[in-house]
Amino acid sequence: MTRPPFRAIVVLAALAAALALPAPARAHCDTLDGPVVSAARLALQRGDIQPVLKWVKPEAESELRAAFQKTLAVRTGGGEARELADRYFFETLVRLHRAGEGAPYTGLKPAGSVEKPIAAADQALGQGSADGLSQLLTGHLGAGVRERFARVQEAKARAEESPEAGRRYVAAYVEYIHYVEAVVQAVHGAGHGHGGIEKN
Repeated sequence: MTRPPFRAIVVLAALAAALALPAPARAHCDTLDGPVVSAARLALQRGDIQPVLKWVKPEAESELRAAFQKTLAVRTGGGEARELADRYFFETLVRLHRAGEGAPYTGLKPAGSVEKPIAAADQALGQGSADGLSQLLTGHLGAGVRERFARVQEAKARAEESPEAGRRYVAAYVEYIHYVEAVVQAVHGAGHGHGGIEKN
């Protein structure tokens, strides 16, 4: 059975670190410069809803189509009416998209508010190469492991001094192990049948 290359495992592990972030930190689709709103801008520019339909579930399509038609009608007023209509369409699209992911809609976020690795993932798609993204993620994963490892080692050295010191060690240990477990689960889940998690 062929094992995935080490570099692929490292990249997937870095992705696991991103997956371990809370949902609001990962929400990229609700930013004004994210792919969903970018598709909405294109649809409005062309007067064609096709670029945005892929971002919603089939059951949300009729609501999105109705919002699109309303937006196109109001946009003809120009100026502030056009801006408000566009904003209404962006919000409707993002709300429906988030609902399709099972996530709440919490409003549109400003451009540039997404984490660097997430922005780099989109840039990689645009550039047709994942090399820069892989290096960035590998660096993030390594930093996360080293930071948690150092905290455990520091706490371990004093763990027997008192029950409080022992609890600080246990808390650091649990955080460290949970981080590694999240990485392992992401790698294992993305293994596409290449075998189970390796046991020591």
